[in-house]
Amino acid sequence: MIEFLARIFIKDHKNISDAGVRHKYGVLCGAVGVALNVILFAIKCFAGLISGSVAITADAFNNLSDAGSSIVTMVGFKMAGQKPDPEHPFGHGRIEYVTGLVVSMIIIVMGFELLKSSAEKIIHPEMPALTAPVAIILVVSIIVKLYMYLYNKKTGDAISSSAMKATALDSFTDSIATLVVLACSLVGYYFGISVDGWCGLAVSLFVLYAGISSAKDTMDPLLGSKPSKEYVDAIERFVTSYDEVIGIHDLVVHDYGPGRSMISLHAEVRADRDILDVHDTIDNIERRINEKLGCQCVIHMDPVVVNDEATDRMKRLCNLIAKSVDERFTIHDFRMVKGPSHTNLIFDVVAPFDCKLSEKEIKDTICAKVESLPGNHYAVIEVDRPYV
Repeated sequence: MIEFLARIFIKDHKNISDAGVRHKYGVLCGAVGVALNVILFAIKCFAGLISGSVAITADAFNNLSDAGSSIVTMVGFKMAGQKPDPEHPFGHGRIEYVTGLVVSMIIIVMGFELLKSSAEKIIHPEMPALTAPVAIILVVSIIVKLYMYLYNKKTGDAISSSAMKATALDSFTDSIATLVVLACSLVGYYFGISVDGWCGLAVSLFVLYAGISSAKDTMDPLLGSKPSKEYVDAIERFVTSYDEVIGIHDLVVHDYGPGRSMISLHAEVRADRDILDVHDTIDNIERRINEKLGCQCVIHMDPVVVNDEATDRMKRLCNLIAKSVDERFTIHDFRMVKGPSHTNLIFDVVAPFDCKLSEKEIKDTICAKVESLPGNHYAVIEVDRPYV
């Protein structure tokens, strides 16, 4: 149905890389979600009233909250699609992450409400009445919710939307909840055992777990999560595909919402090349990487001395020294500056965030090992952290 509606309401609907098309998909899926959830709320309320089941009634109001979630998603996509302005020069894309977080909070709240009503039902159990119409309503609800999960998941994956993925997870947890409600109703009908409250309790815990997991997934990009390895590898492959670039480091990715990334990196270039030619290449990379990977890029050039035996030998020694302190350490920006009395070895050490040594301890340890080498060598070190 979504594909059919997309062909009608979304111009150029196959071009999901376009920001405008992407936002229209979000609004369309949200509108369909509102309609389906309101219908489910109405029929489940009816089923809950005639059966006397607290689990069915709670499930009905859960669908009503899902309609609210779909409205939040629609509004979020509308706001995220606004153009950059003087106060928000990088656009409003992160609103989509906030939307996903709001949906996750709604899931958690409904989980607590279901937990409360289930506890009351355990304390004061009642036998729900299962009739054929009620059973049919629950089965239809499960099918509809699974359909909503599938179209939200498919669209969310296609347009890389955390908000739609959260909505998809909400639909999936609803289908599981309704399945459990149906199961406990059948148990009560055929065996005369009231497990309504206990099943509601199990469902509430499942909903809470799903909501907390979804909240974590949507909070990560807001807090500044590490970019995917595939994205980092794609950037490195593209930049180093140019002959003038022999390596990159200090890559930092800033995520301003889906399709709105800004990256900065240091590109190692040969020190013996013409600086104007290399600068022209760097300008071309900055421009073309936006066309290729859809991100704004700022590149700093790092001239590197190559094919110099003394420099290469000392670089290898310093790398071994760094790894003797922690095998995960790497070095870059290596330079040798010779003076009349001593030689400075200048380089950066990349230390992981979970390294137990402080930056001062890292510097002092490596400097001491460098100074123990034959000759008068001194290390001038900066400690970097890996942001990818």
